[in-house]
Amino acid sequence: MASETNGRERRIRVVVGDDSFLVREVIAEFISDVPRVELVAMCADGDGVRDAVERFQPDVVVTDMRMPPSGDEEGLRIAERLRAEHPSIGVVILTQYDEARHGRALVEQGAEGRAYLLKDRIQSRRQLISAIELVAHGGSAIDAHVVAGMLALKGSGEAGSPLASLTPRELDVLTLMAEGRSNAAIAQELVLTRHAVEKYVGAIFEKLGLDDEQVTSRRVAAVLRYLDAVHA
Repeated sequence: MASETNGRERRIRVVVGDDSFLVREVIAEFISDVPRVELVAMCADGDGVRDAVERFQPDVVVTDMRMPPSGDEEGLRIAERLRAEHPSIGVVILTQYDEARHGRALVEQGAEGRAYLLKDRIQSRRQLISAIELVAHGGSAIDAHVVAGMLALKGSGEAGSPLASLTPRELDVLTLMAEGRSNAAIAQELVLTRHAVEKYVGAIFEKLGLDDEQVTSRRVAAVLRYLDAVHA
């Protein structure tokens, strides 16, 4: 992860992988002129990403989900390999496909340092930089649209399921929580006090039968696993 050198926080070193030249250029433009982030390599396929990781030892890899050489799920393969060989490197997967199963697979072995974002919903430099900084420091995020799509199915589930027992406000909090928002950020978004958000989070995890420990770094993985199991 990004560390401090001589009392100053060093820049987050980033490797980008995408088979689209245009996407690579857009990401490079987003990262340029951000003092705290340094783009060290841009690659057109998974093999290039793996070579760049070994050469540059980045803090974060931003990668497309589908690109050569494997095509489908190449981003997941990269994330899995980094989990095993370079566990300190964060991964941001960008995709144009709204598939909840990919989000769940990404955090199956742990949500720390992992983010799953939809390309067409990244509208600003701030969104991408925030995700890079988040995973560089061990955080995690899943695009709210992916989670919202799963929550939209709640009405088709069994009436007695724990998910159906959540109130509309608890569903709002759950969606933002799975997006990687802190309690403070959720409070600001929903115009609530932090104490109120803490009460909602506690109620959500009590209803879903999840341990308090999962409310911190593992809560994204826990929520996605639960929702995926309910609606499989």
